[in-house]
Amino acid sequence: MSCGHKKDGENCVCDIVREIVAVQDEVVDKGGCCVTSCERSIRDLLSPTTNGNGPVATTIPFILYCKGDCDAFIPSGVFQAPIGGSGMNAFQCVETPIVRAKKFTDEDECCVKLELLLPVTEGGSTPGPGGDNVCDFFPGEEGNAIRDLQATGICLTVDLDCFCGIQCLDPVTPLPVSEFLNGNGGKGKGKSK
Repeated sequence: MSCGHKKDGENCVCDIVREIVAVQDEVVDKGGCCVTSCERSIRDLLSPTTNGNGPVATTIPFILYCKGDCDAFIPSGVFQAPIGGSGMNAFQCVETPIVRAKKFTDEDECCVKLELLLPVTEGGSTPGPGGDNVCDFFPGEEGNAIRDLQATGICLTVDLDCFCGIQCLDPVTPLPVSEFLNGNGGKGKGKSK
């Protein structure tokens, strides 16, 4: 199947994301090939290694690639965060190429609600200033290596028919939204503007 052309009414990006949502829902409700692939991530999420405390991962993060230029989709989102101890809020912006599927808005269509996931360094900050490609969000310097992903609670709805590629990352359990909100959403750190 090539970009922009459906085969027998199917959309491979839409179908993969549907499967991701389905298996993530199973995990949340229940508690030799490519090293990184969507199929492997789905299998790993369904058959996790556990230490007796339940599944070690709840999410399959992924990157979408746009039709046409095939560049990575790097969505952004605006949120309100407190300004110091002033009792006032300010609008801030974050961007990241990493998202997770939350739910389909219509089971018959390919519109899905995605949540932005921020890469988090070993020191607990989000790297910056980001950039135009995925690797800009993953610095390799010592002390700045990405160790986790941060849930933001910032969601957007997209039409998966607008994408022609997807790369799934290994399953993870993102840091909770409360850590993002309590930390001013990365204020002064990384790509938060």
